[in-house]
Parts: sequence; structure tokens; C-alpha cells
Amino acid sequence: MFDNMYVSESSTGPGLVFWIFYFAILIFMLVVQWKIFVKANKPGWGCIIPIYNIILQLQIAGRPFWWIFLLLIPFVNIFFAVVIILDIAKAFGKEESIFETGMLFLPFIFFPIIAFDSSEYQEIIH
Repeated sequence: MFDNMYVSESSTGPGLVFWIFYFAILIFMLVVQWKIFVKANKPGWGCIIPIYNIILQLQIAGRPFWWIFLLLIPFVNIFFAVVIILDIAKAFGKEESIFETGMLFLPFIFFPIIAFDSSEYQEIIH
């Protein structure tokens, strides 16, 4: 009598198409980050190692290692993540405000632009 009372046939969760699309974007963004690391003379495989990839991003952005601790503080981490993203854009010569805004709000479009265009990495020292 109560077997199917709380179970709906239409609420089975995400379908196969969703998961294929999700993993395709995940792999694409992994390739993009790998390419950006290689362009910045960092090991590409570093993008798949947790925490180490953040350290490499800090190096690319020209920020000190201890900023990793700032990224652990709720709400404060948002500000510092934005600064790191903007510094990565500057490191590849993309200092236009439109491009920087795009990196913040449409990263799946603007990070691949940095990865696959002819821009070169210029080390930033703060």
C-alpha cells in the first residue's frame, strides 16, 4: 500500500545526456587549464593535483604562496579568487576590462581563449 507513495517515476535524477555533457565540459576545462599551465612554463599535470594547482595559479598570477590560506576564509576567498583570475589575465596580456569581466562570468569561453590563442606569458612581480 505504501510502496510507491513517496517515489515518483519522473524524479529519477539527471539523465545520461546531462552526464555526458557534464563530463565533456569537465574534460575540456581540464585540457584548457593544462594548456594554460604549459604556456606559463608550469607542469601541465599540476592542474589535476588538488591544492598544488592553486599554488601554480598563484605563481602564474605573481602572488605569494601564503595567499592560499586567504582562499580558505569564507567570503574573503571570493575577493582573492577574483584578484587571482584578473592577474592571470594580465599575465597573458589580456588587460582589457571586457576580457577580465568575461573571465569572471564566462570562464568556459575566456579561459580557452587564453589557452589556445597566441598570447605569451609574461611573469608578473607584485
